[in-house]
Amino acid sequence: MAKLVFFGLDEHEQDVIWRAFAGPSGYDLALHTEPLTIENVSLARGAEGIGVFVTSSVTREVLDRLPDLKVIAAMSTGFDHIDVDACREKGITVSNVPRYGDTTVAEFAFGLILALARRFRPTFARVGGGDFSRAGLAGMDLAGKTLGLIGTGRIGSHLVRLARAAEMEVIAYDLKPNPALTEEYGVRYMAIDDLLREADIISLHVPYTEATHHLIDAERLGLVKPTALLVNTSRGGVVDTRAVADALREGRLGGVALDTFEGEQVWIEEEFQGADEASAEELRDALESFALLRSDRAILTPHNAFNTRGAVERILATSVENIKAFFAGSPQNVVAGTYPLPAAAPAGGGRA
Repeated sequence: MAKLVFFGLDEHEQDVIWRAFAGPSGYDLALHTEPLTIENVSLARGAEGIGVFVTSSVTREVLDRLPDLKVIAAMSTGFDHIDVDACREKGITVSNVPRYGDTTVAEFAFGLILALARRFRPTFARVGGGDFSRAGLAGMDLAGKTLGLIGTGRIGSHLVRLARAAEMEVIAYDLKPNPALTEEYGVRYMAIDDLLREADIISLHVPYTEATHHLIDAERLGLVKPTALLVNTSRGGVVDTRAVADALREGRLGGVALDTFEGEQVWIEEEFQGADEASAEELRDALESFALLRSDRAILTPHNAFNTRGAVERILATSVENIKAFFAGSPQNVVAGTYPLPAAAPAGGGRA
């Protein structure tokens, strides 16, 4: 009987996972609300499979304490919270959810663009205080403006469609340009620095890697129009938060909306509960991100772009399928650099 342990599940998510593995026999199932950390790794002792959201930290040290582990279901598209190199060395397969929220995240990003352009934050704050004056609330039209997309994968590609429906021009930077976007929607690909100079609105849709760390930094912010709007729904480390805060304070940036940002783990307590104590650098980042909220030209949201009922259901369903496929001997959605192990297929499941 294969032991499976899931971390970071709320009550509804636990019900979904329990029903998915319910059956006469085959799985020994344990479900936990807290994320996986080195402090609670004993909860996964003996597990052959684990399921984790991005809030869990699957380090080499954690893996060293799980000698029976065969498969990790990353309940996300990104997997930078998992030490993939260590998994490869130990023969642990990592699977992810490559598609669950392409339209979901793109819609949220477009919502943030609209919120910045039409000054929703100061408008709602003013009306909430009983003041219905329109003074100082003039926004800008999106029609005719140029959207600069950094990354035109599935999410970026859907945002192209939304932007074109709003009669925006779209320019893009991507290591692998998509000719279909050029042919169908007139997207012009260019170097990233040229894009930053030309765009009225910049939206980021790249994974977080060593190469994309602080892709938007003080130097690149020096290239943008002082009226430009910056939106990030990818990963916090792609943007140098302190550089953005400086540019906003000094009037070198028109507005910023960050759904994910450096230091977010300090503020989003419900998501990062049980995580290691924040470092001095993380605390500095958190204070800088919080300082952004002093400006009515800044919007911060709690890593919420993915968060619709439909998207979460798709994440859970694919994660369940990934685990079942692995134990059936046909791993799917395997992360590059990890290797499947042969395994017997248990039938059904039971709860520990």
